[in-house]
Amino acid sequence: MTAKLKAVATDHISDPAFEQALALAEQHSEDVDRNGRFPAEAIQALRAAGALSWLVPQEQGGLGLAIDEVADGVFELSRRCASTGMIFAMHQIQVACIVRHASRSPWFAAYLKRLVREQRLIASATSEVGTGGDIRRSIAAIHGEHGAEPAGESDSPTAVLHFQKKAATISYGAYADDLLTTLRRTPEAEPGDQILVLTDLGETTKNQTDQWDTLGMRGTCSPGFELQATCSAEQVLPAAFAAVAAETMVPFSHILWAHVWLGLATDAFDRAQNFVRKQARQNPGVMPPAALRLSELSTQMAQFRAMVETALDEYAQLVAKSERAMLSTIGYAVRINNLKIAASEAAVEVCQHALRVCGVAGYKNGGPFSIGRCLRDAYSAALMIANDRLYATNASMLLVHREVK
Repeated sequence: MTAKLKAVATDHISDPAFEQALALAEQHSEDVDRNGRFPAEAIQALRAAGALSWLVPQEQGGLGLAIDEVADGVFELSRRCASTGMIFAMHQIQVACIVRHASRSPWFAAYLKRLVREQRLIASATSEVGTGGDIRRSIAAIHGEHGAEPAGESDSPTAVLHFQKKAATISYGAYADDLLTTLRRTPEAEPGDQILVLTDLGETTKNQTDQWDTLGMRGTCSPGFELQATCSAEQVLPAAFAAVAAETMVPFSHILWAHVWLGLATDAFDRAQNFVRKQARQNPGVMPPAALRLSELSTQMAQFRAMVETALDEYAQLVAKSERAMLSTIGYAVRINNLKIAASEAAVEVCQHALRVCGVAGYKNGGPFSIGRCLRDAYSAALMIANDRLYATNASMLLVHREVK
């Protein structure tokens, strides 16, 4: 991240209203984790800070911030509470899809103004029972009501449409205001011919299908839901999902998720460093036994940060140069998938190393040196779009692609 952009981002991070959100995320993090509850206090503070509309362009009333500035906020929140950081990140991913692919639509332009005014929280229903975790395939399709033409085939933006979908998971689905859902364009469309539809969750019938009692990321509250909704054709994003995914959803997801994992890993490193410093104060002039392990961990963290910053800078530069076509190339797809895989594995490795530094003090739940929550949250990283699926995808692409310097 350039110094100029970093300075701008820091201005928003240091805003007293956002600092209040950081404080509340940290204050309630243990209770959120212990009880697997939604971090309502921190999210309400983010609303009060206007942070849910950071990405909305100024002409719609937002701040028009860039991805690197949002990434800073995700990182800082995740240092305090990874669940809160992940919720913030996933909301921003949905906002980015609308801003970059639908803001010229009168309906979506009006929606963005409403988002700014009401600080609406957007969730995502891209997963689906029966697709094996592949978000680029859908079973559920959008239908015209009473035989009306489906999405993309009607000249009327107010044509009434409806859909039903069994979503495997919807993070914070019971607490969001709106839902962005992937569906087949028509009942006859191929599984990969997808669209995105934005609906008000207050007008959507949603039946929870399971419970969210997990090892980590407990505060994201991400059970499955069966959805039924009716909407107008103007609530369908104008761009095909394939373009939205390649240019925005996938890179935003992998970059912002990587900042979540870097944030929780930084928390683990800070706890390990404080543990070693305490040992040093207890025996002045004597090198603590864990100091060497801490030094090794510092090297891991430097590599982790560099990897994440490099991926962020590449995406920011491509966007700044309006080189959207580059985002759909095989080479970029491999690199952004590699970021997700490497960052998700690095987070676990850092937390495990921090646990070895802190020993029993890190193994215990609670206390300033506990690594348990960091490690449990980190284990979720490899499962969010499973690394095995990304390895397989990259393997197919590498058969026809040669990386150049």
